[in-house]
Amino acid sequence: MTTIDYEKIKQTAVTVIRDVCALQKGERVLIITNPEDETLEISRRLYEAADELGGKAVIVMQKTKTLLDFAEPEVIVALHTEPDICLSVSANKLGKDEAGSKNPFVAENGEEFNHIFNYNFEGKKNMRAIWTPGITIDMFIRAANINYALLQKRCRILADKFRNASYVHVTAPGGTDIKVPVRGRTAFCDDGDFSKPGNGGNIPAGEVFISPLTPKTSAGCEGRIVFDGSISVTEGCFIITDPIIADVKGYVSSITSKAGRPVDGSDPDCEAYRLLRCITAAENQALQMEKEGRLPAGAGAEYARNARNIGELGIGLNPAALITGKMLEDEKAFKTCHFAIGSNYDNDARSLIHFDGVVRNPTITIHYEDGSEFTVEKDGELCEELQ
Repeated sequence: MTTIDYEKIKQTAVTVIRDVCALQKGERVLIITNPEDETLEISRRLYEAADELGGKAVIVMQKTKTLLDFAEPEVIVALHTEPDICLSVSANKLGKDEAGSKNPFVAENGEEFNHIFNYNFEGKKNMRAIWTPGITIDMFIRAANINYALLQKRCRILADKFRNASYVHVTAPGGTDIKVPVRGRTAFCDDGDFSKPGNGGNIPAGEVFISPLTPKTSAGCEGRIVFDGSISVTEGCFIITDPIIADVKGYVSSITSKAGRPVDGSDPDCEAYRLLRCITAAENQALQMEKEGRLPAGAGAEYARNARNIGELGIGLNPAALITGKMLEDEKAFKTCHFAIGSNYDNDARSLIHFDGVVRNPTITIHYEDGSEFTVEKDGELCEELQ
């Protein structure tokens, strides 16, 4: 049995609260967690660190939620108190906001949010936030204790490279070959600087990501993605042994097994089938939720359609991250990129799901409106500018 180094957990918790969140004395900190041993231990240490640094911390615990579950009402009520900092330290997901799904919150600029967490964080911008789906103690100690100054420098450089980009071409040895339209989109940084209201991201941090244009506003993504690292589904995440092929024509048009295994349910262990089953479930649930009045009229078809949207292209920049079968860490690993199927981060492709899938050793080239190009990494190796 592995010995738990409680002192390292405590040191990492202090780093996260002090350096990443930049806690100020008297600020209110809401920690939402689950009863699983590792998740609860990390939450406890974050609570102690916040308390020692002068914050006012509260822990709210609920049973573990999947991507399709609703959060407990008490969790939603706690978020309505508008804490200065919210730490969602979950074994899987925070859970959806049932009331917000039915009657979205509307920000001053007219943007709609179907969760009070996102409304506080992105709409009102009155909250800093961290979310850690699938966190483990080993991951916390190893990949959250990094050189944040170097990570932030890399993220700034790479995010800036997406300015005036037209599309991104991604290829990989496993068979990925896809063009991703991004004209007019802004890249996001998950760089561990969550010091200002409206800032937040994962711990471990370490990626730059962007929302592809949706098929509503362009032709959408075109090509093939071959997921050969790991992938998240409704129940969690797993390392891929039989690469999953997603052919994309605006939306995902088909999902197949590279080894040719059937995806009709006759082979329930087929990894491609597991992904397809979860996408189909999200499509059906969206339509059912509208029928039951839990989504506004017309939203069910929209949510179902976007269950096959390509919602994200992300590039891993955390040198301590590994592919472990925990997407929280896997998507940050060097020599990887990831695509998400489902909702995006520009809130114009709403869906019940956001399934990340990792591609190993990609070549990523940004193409600009003036005809020039920039290669971010080749066969998984970052360009010299990002070293």
